[in-house]
Amino acid sequence: MSRPITGTTLVAGVVGNPIAHSLSPILHNAWLDAAGIDGAYVALEVKEDGLQRLVEGLKGTSFRGLNVTLPFKTDALAAAGHIHPRARRAQAANLLTFAEGRVAADNTDGLGLLAAFNEQAPGFDPAAGPVTILGAGGAARGAVAAFLDAGCPQVRVVNRTLARAEALTAELGGDPYGLADAGAAFAGAIAVVNATSAGLADDSALSFPLAATPEGCVVMDMVYKPLVTPFLVQARALGRPTVDGLAMLIGQARPSFEAFFGQPPPRDLDVRALALKALGA
Repeated sequence: MSRPITGTTLVAGVVGNPIAHSLSPILHNAWLDAAGIDGAYVALEVKEDGLQRLVEGLKGTSFRGLNVTLPFKTDALAAAGHIHPRARRAQAANLLTFAEGRVAADNTDGLGLLAAFNEQAPGFDPAAGPVTILGAGGAARGAVAAFLDAGCPQVRVVNRTLARAEALTAELGGDPYGLADAGAAFAGAIAVVNATSAGLADDSALSFPLAATPEGCVVMDMVYKPLVTPFLVQARALGRPTVDGLAMLIGQARPSFEAFFGQPPPRDLDVRALALKALGA
């Protein structure tokens, strides 16, 4: 970023713990440069009980807002005075915007999820059959809400702790499954989405019976570092089409950028290439 920081610079950022790995500053600052906007986007790490204090400190300033990542997506709702229906339905937010001392919460994860499928699995129709979500946290909640709102006839939620899957589906809709019943949850699914961190650094992803999915089932992992997770490696070995977490990250970042800076990001800039370079991929 070669632009000088001045008293008129528009500033937004992303908050999480940890946050050093985030590619969001690369995406947003590249878009700011390409659009010629006097702005900056920064990464902020706070302790796990620090989100509310951070928001209280920033909302009365010229700071434009925050993207919110783990572990704060559910906590973000409590920090907002206005909650968009998308965020209220998911009971999780990945976007907080500040204006005149007020805080609004939104959830663009679902938009990013569907954009990623549209980009990397063209022709995928969420209304064509059941979808299986792995996990019951904030990311999973956004995925469940997005697929149901897109017309999916059944969303199956698989979680290690069955009670959490039951609580999520009782609130949002869908059907809960424990890990022991994952094979049944995968059978006939048109898509399987991993919304957990399983398989990042070990072989735990291999415990998911992806072989139970039908041919043509699209398999997605929300994780983008590594870009090709063990979960996606297993899916590709079975010949399943895949969607990676980087496509979702870029998809959710676009509406966030517009919320912060008042205009959509430039479409002619290949931010995926910039992100892949940063990942060493």
